[in-house]
Amino acid sequence: MTDFLIDEAVGKARASLLLAHGAGAPMDSDFMNTLATELAGQGIRVLRFEFPYMAERRRTGKKRPPDRAPVLLKAFAEALDKAGGARVFIGGKSMGGRMATMLAVERHCRGVVCFGYPFHPPGKPDKTRLDHLPLMQAPALICQGERDPFGNRQEVAGYLLPTAVQLHWLADGNHDLAPRKASGVTAQENIKSALTAVLTFIGREK
Repeated sequence: MTDFLIDEAVGKARASLLLAHGAGAPMDSDFMNTLATELAGQGIRVLRFEFPYMAERRRTGKKRPPDRAPVLLKAFAEALDKAGGARVFIGGKSMGGRMATMLAVERHCRGVVCFGYPFHPPGKPDKTRLDHLPLMQAPALICQGERDPFGNRQEVAGYLLPTAVQLHWLADGNHDLAPRKASGVTAQENIKSALTAVLTFIGREK
């Protein structure tokens, strides 16, 4: 049974976004809270859920590693079934975004939105996670920090990504999209830039 944390859209909802968390932080982390609040304020209904291992951690207080991909995908698919609605996008932070792209291979949705896509494990650039991307049944937007250790701008420039995948780069951003102070850009500015890109992407996918 999927329990949602829902941020209702301000005004008439333009679309719904089913959003999954990353490997180490829950659905109500500061990053996820910020995304949900800001998107809801712009007319997007945001539904968040937790994968089984994270829900178990919430119940017991004991940390567990992420479930294997088939378990994660099953939970995501169940959440999508429960979300309902005509204009549903799926996405997530890091691992959650990766699972959304994998689910989009099997299931229909309006589009996929990823924040900090894990193109490869940190320090292992040869172990890419790209093979399934051309098989997605929906377009995708990836909002990525320029110095993300899971795939920085220089590395990703060398990938042959399908045309259905759009990249939106955040200046000097890390895996949480946050820049260094010396960059002259603030974390808030990067988040705002990412959200603007998401709203444009959602608006184009009729």
